[in-house]
Amino acid sequence: MKAFVVRKPGGLDRLEIAERPDPGAPGPGEIRVAIHATSLNFHDLLVASGRSPTEDGRVLMSDGAGTVEAVGPGVTEFAPGDAVVSCFFPHWADGLPQGPVGTFAQVPGDGVDGFALAHAVRPAGAFTRAPRGWDHTESATITTAGLTAWRALVGDGGLKAGDTVLALGTGGVSVAALQIAKAMGAAVIVTSSSDAKLERVRALGADHTLNYRTTPEWGRAVRDWTGGAGVDHVVEVGGPGTLAQSIEAVRVGGHIALIGVLTGRAGEVPTSALMAKQARLQGLIVGSRRQQQDYVAALDRTGIRPVIDRTYAFAELPEAFRHQESGSHFGKLCVAW
Repeated sequence: MKAFVVRKPGGLDRLEIAERPDPGAPGPGEIRVAIHATSLNFHDLLVASGRSPTEDGRVLMSDGAGTVEAVGPGVTEFAPGDAVVSCFFPHWADGLPQGPVGTFAQVPGDGVDGFALAHAVRPAGAFTRAPRGWDHTESATITTAGLTAWRALVGDGGLKAGDTVLALGTGGVSVAALQIAKAMGAAVIVTSSSDAKLERVRALGADHTLNYRTTPEWGRAVRDWTGGAGVDHVVEVGGPGTLAQSIEAVRVGGHIALIGVLTGRAGEVPTSALMAKQARLQGLIVGSRRQQQDYVAALDRTGIRPVIDRTYAFAELPEAFRHQESGSHFGKLCVAW
């Protein structure tokens, strides 16, 4: 079967389609899945570009959605024909994160082979059911971006109706956070450097928007909009370059979900301001299988559908990554086959 791999030392010009053996029939506790779609995340770009080194010939992509073709002995949760979606941490079933999820050693598309391929045989616990009525491209947005937003707001943040949420940017995590928050009765503020993108998030229900280029002190502007109190939740995807403004924007006792490193991996943290706010700064990477199941159940109930900027063919994966690098997309970029 064909698979998209990255050759050392990485780089988008080092991606190639390679032949891999068919994985065969599933063994005890395993399922065989025909993979039909994936979606691009910043983590995938880091691996593909070589900024997060992996083994030579690693099959790319953490997200995978498809149809169960066969189940191995002892599998009762799935049956042939079921639509499923992969888990980012296939070894994290439930509970609090512990040792093995502190690295990417078992994450598909990084520590182990991912889902840019035709067929996969994995433990049944490496997948959950997909939302009812979703196509595979839509389901592929759940594994990383969607679940990250869900955990940030609901799993860790305890989001409730009437809360206020600040989402930075208009990528997959932030747009999913906007949709989740609005479905649960929260008010949402979104930032972007593009007025056109801000117009689009207002159409999705954003209550207030800020252009961070024309309003560089956007943290204070967020507080002003909330009557001086600040927001209950910040979905912080920028990292060190935006964290100070996020701390300015959050209310006393609020919650900042530290998700991204778009502005770098290290920087100064205004610790005195964080202490004065008595805010909770929670680092997180995606979530557990149980959280993914909870998220899928919520999607089934609310009718939320993902925002997909563009879908590429399998052979166009490098082009999709270049589109991602440009930062011009709104929502998710996907690949389907």
